[in-house]
This record gives sequence, structure tokens and C-alpha cells, in this order.
Amino acid sequence: MLKKIENNLREFVYGGMDGAVTTFAVVTGAAGANLGVRVILILGFANVLADGFSMAVGSYLSEKSDQDLTIHKGEAKKEDYESPLQASIATFVSFILIGFVPLMVYTIDFVFKLGMDNDTMLRYAVALTLATFALIGLLRARITKISKRKAMLESFGLGVAAAVISYGAGNVLERIIQ
Repeated sequence: MLKKIENNLREFVYGGMDGAVTTFAVVTGAAGANLGVRVILILGFANVLADGFSMAVGSYLSEKSDQDLTIHKGEAKKEDYESPLQASIATFVSFILIGFVPLMVYTIDFVFKLGMDNDTMLRYAVALTLATFALIGLLRARITKISKRKAMLESFGLGVAAAVISYGAGNVLERIIQ
């Protein structure tokens, strides 16, 4: 039973981290290319849905393969494992929920017509997403029993790296492709 709970938490962290990183990369890359809010929202939501589904499928197949291999070797019974479907749902839900964070400010501005400029929206999106990375690190520390500081710094650092790479790539490509 404990393995089943830990597995769903593992999948939640896995899906959430990937959701935040990939959507953050889309948002910062589009912002670096000076694309408008509508384009950022279209690309961001397309990423959240398509990549979230892709991650869920990968989670399902990975979990099922691991189970099949272990059961085939006679090292465990099927009831010892979490349902591959439940693992994939945990991955998908966390990807969608946490992957939405970088889009939140853009969505609020678009829906409520607040009129924020792109730089302000990007700063808010960066702040919210980096805070989310830190929270994912805390959850990861709780699951893995590693240092909270270490887990938070790792998650935060990976998020910053993704943002810098995608913003820079968007900025350079926008200059090249005109």
C-alpha cells in the first residue's frame, strides 16, 4: 500500500516538474521572441495538453513495462503494484495543474483585459514559476527524504536553466528569422 502512495507522489512530482519546465520554456521562448499574448497562450495551452498527454502515455507504458518485467521474473505479484492507469492519471493531472502556472498571468490578463505589458507579465510568470519549482523541490524532499535545501535548489536551478535557454533561443531566433 505504501509503495502505491509513494508511486503516485513520484508520478505527481515527475509530471509537475516536466509540466512546469516545458510550459515555462514555451512561455519564455515566446517572450524572448517578442511574440504576443495570444501566441503565447496558444502555444502554451497546446503544450500543456499535448505534452501532458504524452507524459501520461509514457508513464503508463513505463509503469506497465516495469510491472510486467518484475512479475515475469517472479519477483512480485500484480497486486503489489499501482495501476499503470492511476500512475498515468497522476502524471497527467499534475502536468496540467502545475504546467498552467507559467500561463496563469497571461490568461488572467487576456480574460480580464488588464492591459499589462509583456515584460510585466513575463516577470510575474517567472516569479510564480520559480516559486512553483521551489515547492516541487519541497515535495520531492518529503518523498525522497533528501535535504529540503538540496531538493529546492535542484528544482529551482533546473527551472532557471530551462528559462534562460528558451528565452535566449527565442530571442536569437526572432532576430534570425524575420
